[in-house]
Amino acid sequence: MRPSEIELGDERVARAVHEVGRRSYAVEAAIIGFDGIPALSESLTEMRAEPLRWIATSDADGLPVAFIAWARTDAGEVDIDRLCVDPGWFRKGLARELLDHLLTTQTDGDVLVSTGAANVPAVTLYTRAGFTPTGTSSPVPGLEMAHFRLTRGTAAEERG
Repeated sequence: MRPSEIELGDERVARAVHEVGRRSYAVEAAIIGFDGIPALSESLTEMRAEPLRWIATSDADGLPVAFIAWARTDAGEVDIDRLCVDPGWFRKGLARELLDHLLTTQTDGDVLVSTGAANVPAVTLYTRAGFTPTGTSSPVPGLEMAHFRLTRGTAAEERG
């Protein structure tokens, strides 16, 4: 089980990613006490339409059990849109493995990510990986988001 880039054109893979995301976000919703996470109500068609790149770790049948998805901002930064692990695969290091794979093989420059501020496992993952908190926001009542940045590479040099 090694992380590899995937395409959502394969119906079986796309459905597996969608279901993993829903199960993972249901756990996050319980942790943060907010069930309005957009991905929980996102259709398969809507998910596939997102302009994202995807890396997944798959099971023996070739179906994703964890994934990370990202896009580049207009400023050239990498914005992690989602990092999900199927709850049956929690605590096996898959989230860190996917994050490390993204950071070492797929990207350069600064990396941005946001998560529910009360999502301690995610906050811990990002801070241990070297991300620095940049603030919080409350996009809707009842939801506090924590924002992080990993400063490195080209974008950091240009600001420097």
